[in-house]
Amino acid sequence: MPNPIAEQINSALLDAEAKLVAASDEAAVEEVRIHILGRKGLLASLSGAMGALSPKERKTAGIAFNNARERCRELIDAALVRIKSSSQAGSGELLDLTLPGRRQPLGRKHPIVTVIDEAVAIFRRLGFIVADGPEIEDVFHNFDALNTPAAHPSRDPGDTFYFADGRLLRTQTSPVQIRTMQSQEPPVRIVAPGRCFRRDTPDATHSMNFHQIEGLLIDREVSLADLKSILQKFAGEMFGEKIKIRLRPHFFPFTEPSVEYDFSCIMCNGSGCGVCKDSGWLEIAGAGVVDPNVLKNVGYDPEIWSGYAFGMGIERIAMLRYRINDIRLLYENDVRFLEQF
Repeated sequence: MPNPIAEQINSALLDAEAKLVAASDEAAVEEVRIHILGRKGLLASLSGAMGALSPKERKTAGIAFNNARERCRELIDAALVRIKSSSQAGSGELLDLTLPGRRQPLGRKHPIVTVIDEAVAIFRRLGFIVADGPEIEDVFHNFDALNTPAAHPSRDPGDTFYFADGRLLRTQTSPVQIRTMQSQEPPVRIVAPGRCFRRDTPDATHSMNFHQIEGLLIDREVSLADLKSILQKFAGEMFGEKIKIRLRPHFFPFTEPSVEYDFSCIMCNGSGCGVCKDSGWLEIAGAGVVDPNVLKNVGYDPEIWSGYAFGMGIERIAMLRYRINDIRLLYENDVRFLEQF
């Protein structure tokens, strides 16, 4: 026995197919879509009438209903593609649907990121692991635990960014060392790369935000000779095996003895030039044996444990590595500059 709803659906589908084949614009296609698939369209109205059918008739009508809906959507999509292709052809633009999509150009690493990645890779090979910490710090981790006296210039609001609640933007990545030592027992062997902030007036060699990588090793019977060997290995891998290092006595609150270390000038190979002011050496950063007070502040016994710490500015290394003469070039986001790396 014929199913009246299924017959209406099939008849409507044939009519819709004829109209879509003849459609010349998107408005005609939309008119068919609303008539068949709209909320008040034919299929919606017929679905409400299925309740009056017998189970067998309802099954037949349901199959016809679903097939018609899917087929109508396919016909609508095909009609839209045909109309769009015809429109582009008429305007002189041909659309080849078989062509692959255009590849988006890939970016590249910023020189600061490149130096951080390479430095971390070097220290990983030397047995260090990477540690991280917050950029917004408290006074204890940034100054007190590092044996920095209350009158030290770095604690002055003219040198450090303080918040109203007493917290601050970290001035170095050394607080990561304190947090690491507080969270584990010795031995410790970490490097801490990250961003730091100081109230510096921006010029060719200074910026209010900059990046550091610091290292810390705590173990038994650690000496300054161990520190020198690590720094020599890093310098050789970063700048070449011919580079030399030297240590000069200095003072830092958190190390004793403290040193500043230099690399032989990579511009003149140590013979003397304008960059190194004819000295043959380039100042890199500071280091030293961890002060016993720092060990006490984190609960380590200085009679048992000793260690060394070192740090260096990533921008400083990048400027030497790539012969950059102004630190501000690293932050201007000038594509012409960055494309060189």
